[in-house]
Amino acid sequence: MKIRGVWLTNVDSQIFNSKQHLTEAIQFLANIGFNTIFPVVWNKGFTLYHSQVMKDNFGVDFEIAPKYQQQSRDPLLEVVEAAKKVKLKVIPWFEYGFAYSHQILKDQHKQRLQKNFYKKGWIAYDQQDKPLKKNGFEWLNALDPEVQNFILNLMLEVIQNYDVDGIQGDDRVPAFPSEGGYDQKTKQRFRHKFGEEPPLNTKDQVWLQWRADLLTDFLARLYQKVKAINPNLIVSIAPHPFKFGFQEYLQDCPNWLKLGLVDIIHPQLYRRNVKGYKALAKEILNQLTTDQLPKLSPGILMKVGNFRISANDLCKIIEYNRQSGIQGEVFFFYEGLRENNSELARILLKNNYREASLILKEQGLSD
Repeated sequence: MKIRGVWLTNVDSQIFNSKQHLTEAIQFLANIGFNTIFPVVWNKGFTLYHSQVMKDNFGVDFEIAPKYQQQSRDPLLEVVEAAKKVKLKVIPWFEYGFAYSHQILKDQHKQRLQKNFYKKGWIAYDQQDKPLKKNGFEWLNALDPEVQNFILNLMLEVIQNYDVDGIQGDDRVPAFPSEGGYDQKTKQRFRHKFGEEPPLNTKDQVWLQWRADLLTDFLARLYQKVKAINPNLIVSIAPHPFKFGFQEYLQDCPNWLKLGLVDIIHPQLYRRNVKGYKALAKEILNQLTTDQLPKLSPGILMKVGNFRISANDLCKIIEYNRQSGIQGEVFFFYEGLRENNSELARILLKNNYREASLILKEQGLSD
């Protein structure tokens, strides 16, 4: 599948503020020639859909993010309804994965959720026996079978309850900071396997691989269960670049591809210039077989904070992708397309994404 995708987020974006915003944005994307959207459905410890799994674990107040509870809305349902009308594929994005919160979030709901996770014994710990944090994110113990089942069930209920085309993990699922795994349960499992304590060196190769294998096992279970529900559903992952991802977050992407546990993969090649992007892309391409290449649709940084990619760099990156045999990409994120009178969207329509848009028009699916 030639992915022409974009992530839809509720951070630094107005798109989820109303059903009207969502509907207009999805029509806009169809007009440009996109064929796939990745709407966020799990972040800040809440879902953007009505979740029985959250309700069963934490009570009715956690069934959906408070904002949408107050508005009596179901954003994921709104996305699906709008996308189906213009033939866009919808692959819900579990942004936070095994991270349940971020340190800058300070509210009553976060505190209550944190207490519930502590009560269940799901909080991850580092080698100083402190709750695990990395780059501001606060983590659940991704190596704990109970935690894995919790995240697995969140993902499965989405594909069972909504007319979506798959599910997406990212740099936080399957993922776990390599500083973690020093909780008593995980240490006991390691001792049982190796007859010794886990190394204090968090980058010890055996310790890295053993923990990474536990995440690979999780992905294998997820993949099998998704395909058992519907073999046509897509399992998509947007991980860190491979080498960094393994060392820092235990993401064994080459092994995932070798084992056939990923249908499409979008490594986040987030660099702010063409040279940096090409360097990361070449590193990924050198690790892929000819059979694996069609699964690759890299993540491209379009906008973050005050940064927005230039039209010239955007075109050069897509040109490089096609010359390298990369047939698709996913942009982070939607709002970058709309800045400066939708400059980048118009560039895509005029050049690289013209063909896809013409196909849509022939089918009567865009204005």
